[in-house]
Amino acid sequence: MSESVDVAKKQKFNLGPFLIPILSILVALIFGAILIWIQHINPLLTYKVLFSTAFGSVKGISTTLAKATPLVLSGLAVAICLRGGLFNIGAQGQLISGALAAAWAGYHFTNLPALIHIPLALIFGALFGALFALIAGALKAYRGVHEVITTIMLNSIVITLAEYLTSTVFKEPGQPLTRTPIIAPSARIPKIFGLPSGFFIAVAIAVALWWIMRNTTTGFRLETVGRNKNAAWYAGIPIKKMIMFSMIIGGAVAGIAGGIETLSITQRFEPAFNAGLGFDGITVALLGRANPLGVIPAAILIGGMRASGPYMQFQTGVAPEIVDLLLALILFFVTAPILARLFKKRHGEVALTSGWGN
Repeated sequence: MSESVDVAKKQKFNLGPFLIPILSILVALIFGAILIWIQHINPLLTYKVLFSTAFGSVKGISTTLAKATPLVLSGLAVAICLRGGLFNIGAQGQLISGALAAAWAGYHFTNLPALIHIPLALIFGALFGALFALIAGALKAYRGVHEVITTIMLNSIVITLAEYLTSTVFKEPGQPLTRTPIIAPSARIPKIFGLPSGFFIAVAIAVALWWIMRNTTTGFRLETVGRNKNAAWYAGIPIKKMIMFSMIIGGAVAGIAGGIETLSITQRFEPAFNAGLGFDGITVALLGRANPLGVIPAAILIGGMRASGPYMQFQTGVAPEIVDLLLALILFFVTAPILARLFKKRHGEVALTSGWGN
């Protein structure tokens, strides 16, 4: 076991697996340009507005990084599970549960210093995100229930439960809107030099998970289970524990994503505000090749597109759905190779993580 870990440490970084995401982005932009041209709009001008708005000023970069922060973490939630051979579709529900728990901790606890209040609220978010992921992990490990089915159902349960709690016991008094009270000032995550500090927290978590996956026995065991469960069983690796571990870590990270979004952007929980962030994490994870470091540029790209979409519509007149269409095209082209392998494979088990890079 230790020899295998030493070999993994000595492996050089391979740029090859990232060629497919790069090509996928380029092909998606070409298809998008054709569709924009069909609307009698200059595609070069549209793309210029898209990227200059997102990355051409300090304000634009700040907005992009704020949009990218929950995407980095929701992408990690999916990527870590992919590394373990699991497809975590439940990042949206885990993110919402973490956002609600962090909001409750943010307004319920008072008279706490920021150095205690902020981490405490994020811990609440991580715990509740991990709790809902644990349910899917336990059903997968001990009953063989497919995680895609359980996480989709748990998404519906969490969304409905969050709306119920926000409209009843957690509702802001005297307000007709379905939302929680605003969090205390001590729970708000500040900006650093005009940039969202939550993004740097997300990057730190991504680097930590990358190091764990690359340099520890736990990371090696998780990779082995994801690639070949039979080989992991013969090696004496506790497969059920690794399944539970990957789902718990994924759920905790998604919960932190919801917590940071609540403590830095919304400053309260509103059910509709976090819609889609967890599902965008699937695109981020696949675009980043399920690599904890790869999700960072993927999230920045998608965050920039989300941030500049309204400006692009206003300045060029392009349909607002073009951003969603570009993301759908990127997702299609980046997953095409692995889908082709799945259809060609006739015998044996196909790991979702095979071929996704290191």
